[in-house]
Amino acid sequence: MRIGTFVLAAQFPGQGPGEALHRAVRSAEAAEESGLDSVWLAEHHFVPYGVCPSATTLAALLLGRTRRIRVGTAVSVLPNHHPVALGEQAALLHLTSGGRFSLGVGRGGPWVDLEVFGGGLDAYENGFPEALELLLDWLREPRVAGRGERFGFREVAVVPRADELLEGPAEGPSEGPEVIVACTSPTTVRLAAARALPMLLGMHCGDEEKAEMVALWRTAAREAGHPPEVVEGAAHVSAGVAQIEDGPGAATETLVKTMPGWLRQGLDAHVTVDGRHRVMRDPVAYTELLCGLHPVGPPRLAADRLAATAERTGITRFALLVEGSGDLAATEENVRRLGADVLPLLT
Repeated sequence: MRIGTFVLAAQFPGQGPGEALHRAVRSAEAAEESGLDSVWLAEHHFVPYGVCPSATTLAALLLGRTRRIRVGTAVSVLPNHHPVALGEQAALLHLTSGGRFSLGVGRGGPWVDLEVFGGGLDAYENGFPEALELLLDWLREPRVAGRGERFGFREVAVVPRADELLEGPAEGPSEGPEVIVACTSPTTVRLAAARALPMLLGMHCGDEEKAEMVALWRTAAREAGHPPEVVEGAAHVSAGVAQIEDGPGAATETLVKTMPGWLRQGLDAHVTVDGRHRVMRDPVAYTELLCGLHPVGPPRLAADRLAATAERTGITRFALLVEGSGDLAATEENVRRLGADVLPLLT
């Protein structure tokens, strides 16, 4: 079982972006200190739901401040980035961190980001497969040309090469950084499976839905010709929420008091690029849903829920939102308890 944290840099009501980012950095440092496996960083633009606009930049900071823990993006929004530029950043972080960086990518949403960064709605609705293919070529090939509908350029050398990680005293081959795809639809599941890329599954999904997506991924991966060991060994990641407190209902009470205000403020701030109407979740109901799905409660309950998810879905990697209290000290304590009180129950 590999337990990591999911960092949104959430800006709660009454807080500024600086406070949210400081809490995000400290929670990541606490994750390494507490023996957790990984830290996953979200990217958002123009909304207080999450105030980290560049997951790769924050990843660079955290990789420099840590020595053991894996740091990944969850996710870098591919329609907002040129795939070559993102590939260069990923290769740089992979090589300079000794292979501790994971690149998670996703389609994002139909937000005004697409207008600001110039991708346009088509990049969101139709351009993800081409962008993903170009990104993977950049991370795997010595020379790359853009031959798609959106990205066209002459062949250029890939510098630095992501597969030239130094292994010990001598230079040896590596496969480049791990690439993970955020999947919310069968189409994206099949796209990831065709390339044998593991999935990141959202915290709004229950075990049954995640199990169905894993089953679909395995079927599509087999149909694409990937060998059984690749299909069965795919290291998918399940996103969730964690709040560890003693006493029945204490952790849920904490999150129901704090998260709805953040969700209401953050989700209401999203603006669609084309004016389409978006129905946002009820913040209180959504918080209660998350508390019922994920490791929210005393250590034994939290460990049992994680173990149950692993048994039902086959997923043994977790990215858990730990900042739901909105408080720095409480977040650090939450991370510490994940490592000290929950992790030993899963080994």
